[in-house]
Amino acid sequence: MAAALAVSVVVLLAALNWGQAQPIETRLVAAATAMAVLAAWLGAAIARVAWLRFHTPSAIDAGGADDPTDAALQRGQAILQNTLEQAALAALVLIGLAVALDRSALAIAALAGLFSIGRTLFWAGYAGGAAARAFGFALTFYPSMLALLALLLTLSHRALS
Repeated sequence: MAAALAVSVVVLLAALNWGQAQPIETRLVAAATAMAVLAAWLGAAIARVAWLRFHTPSAIDAGGADDPTDAALQRGQAILQNTLEQAALAALVLIGLAVALDRSALAIAALAGLFSIGRTLFWAGYAGGAAARAFGFALTFYPSMLALLALLLTLSHRALS
């Protein structure tokens, strides 16, 4: 997880440092585009659970009740829940960055990229246990938290100035 934190710090610092000031419209379009990426991941996780439910006999026979013995369905639900949590956090941070930081467009794109890489690794490693999915989780979580920290520091600085 330390490696994911290091990657997140380097990518976000570079994006915030190299990003140029953009008008609010450009930043909002960047945020909307990034949130579409988040929504695509959430939609994929929902679709996977739906597919698993339709193909799990006990889930079908029980009128939609989930089979606690079906490992694939349980993994799908856990991935969906985590993706929902991560997407909610990331979306709030993305819109905050777009509104508050005039140099955020590149960072917003970087956050969407890290989110996608992180979700891919998390999803692929989930069946292998916590260690196998840790880097993917961290590469989704740390960028959002670092961006939130940058946002809070920026807003605090403005409030105190």
